[in-house]
Amino acid sequence: MSDGITMSFKVHFTRGQQGQRMMHEGTKPPPVPVAGGRVPRISRLMALAIRFDELVRRGEVADFAEIAELGQVTRARVSQIVNLLNLDPTLQEAILFLPLVAGERETVSEREVRAIASEPDWGRQREMWRGLVQCAVWA
Repeated sequence: MSDGITMSFKVHFTRGQQGQRMMHEGTKPPPVPVAGGRVPRISRLMALAIRFDELVRRGEVADFAEIAELGQVTRARVSQIVNLLNLDPTLQEAILFLPLVAGERETVSEREVRAIASEPDWGRQREMWRGLVQCAVWA
């Protein structure tokens, strides 16, 4: 039978570092805009090749055959991915930092990059890459 006092104010919740819920005063801030597009498939495969090599070098897996077994893919597929490490380091870096893909069509295909990786001369690889990238820009 008391006269209740009502107070109202806006709050929003977030998750802290350990996953605990945290309450904040005010309205929820708008989400941070994310750049449109996705990471190119060849960039993801290049990163995967580097990760596979790291796992073998550190002894976390015995060899690439074990990676194939764990990933439930063929040894040939793992070899295709790992062969990207035969690329000139500057090309590996260029592949890792390709621009995001906005549509469905990738500018650089895995098949084209595998052909470059099969070339043992890094100078020739760079020439092939320049030709590939130029063609991709005009396509």
